[in-house]
Amino acid sequence: MTITNVVQGIWAFSAIGMIVLVLLHSPKGDGIAAIGGQAQLFSSTKSAENTLNRVTWALTVIFLGLTVVLSAGWLPK
Repeated sequence: MTITNVVQGIWAFSAIGMIVLVLLHSPKGDGIAAIGGQAQLFSSTKSAENTLNRVTWALTVIFLGLTVVLSAGWLPK
């Protein structure tokens, strides 16, 4: 098992994890309620949503960083 295989595995895991986490996010669209200000009445910030956002961003950074490393060919074969 080479370092390239390990990095590709982490890259694939981060891609699948990002897909799952994006599907878990709650919709942010206010729809027609935004016109009358009703959207602010019922929205609340939750700790779970903040954690989900942070993990999603972390996986995004990992995925994009490994994409650059793998596509540039910086790893030995």
